Amino acid sequence: MADKYKHDYFNVTFPHQYVAVVEINRPEKMNAFMEVMWLNLEKIFNTLSYDPEVRAVVFTAAGDKAFSAGLDVQAAASGELSGNSKLDGARTATRLRRHIYEFQRCITAIEKCEKPVICLLHGICYGLALDLCLAADIRLAASTTRFSIKEVDIGLAADIGTLTRLPHAGVPMSWAKEVALTAREFGAEEALRVGLVSGTAGSKEELRQKGVGMAQKIAGKSPVAVVGTKELINYSRGRPVEDGLNYTAAWNAAMVQTQDVTDAITAGLKKKQVTFSKL
Repeated sequence: MADKYKHDYFNVTFPHQYVAVVEINRPEKMNAFMEVMWLNLEKIFNTLSYDPEVRAVVFTAAGDKAFSAGLDVQAAASGELSGNSKLDGARTATRLRRHIYEFQRCITAIEKCEKPVICLLHGICYGLALDLCLAADIRLAASTTRFSIKEVDIGLAADIGTLTRLPHAGVPMSWAKEVALTAREFGAEEALRVGLVSGTAGSKEELRQKGVGMAQKIAGKSPVAVVGTKELINYSRGRPVEDGLNYTAAWNAAMVQTQDVTDAITAGLKKKQVTFSKL
């Protein structure tokens, strides 16, 4: 199964049944992203989304120094952001807009993945790292994590997802604006206090154990229920309650017609472990 997940700069492993671990693998560059990496990220998460052997995903990074230092600025400077276009303003803007849309789509693949994604953060977590983790469903951080929304320091307003998703992450708006406008660094304790992450651990290894254990627990639930729960929560974000209720009714009119409900109730009554069919 791992062959279809072989992409440069990523390791994908399956440590437990129905659990996938996606690891960014460019530690010598502090896992900074260049274009091939976000294109490969999209391929991986699109494949995970439909893989019946996967029910929960852990997203982490290699090395001890950084989850990701963000965008590889040197690589970006030789690409679309080089400023060397000989086209007029409108044509240059059109190319840049298409480039930004493509980049956004690749990161959004994490959010659109049908399976819950648990992001494990450690070390430096700058710029693009926030885009990546905010697209995940659950964020956990090691005590070493150092966050910064760094884009204003390189003359940009963050455009790949942070400024769109952070206001929906349950954090105070004043705090969100402060860290985005100042690019100041903050740690795991502050991230937990404001609700950016839902849990912390002392070390990277302890964090991995916590994240994988959580993924195992999710993977043991009905895949019909898990996929539906993620879909309905994401749909309801930013929409009126009535819209969410209507969509939930339409969704469950189909999805309650599953053997999983009967199996779960029967197992609960008999106090036995239940094994659900693949989705």
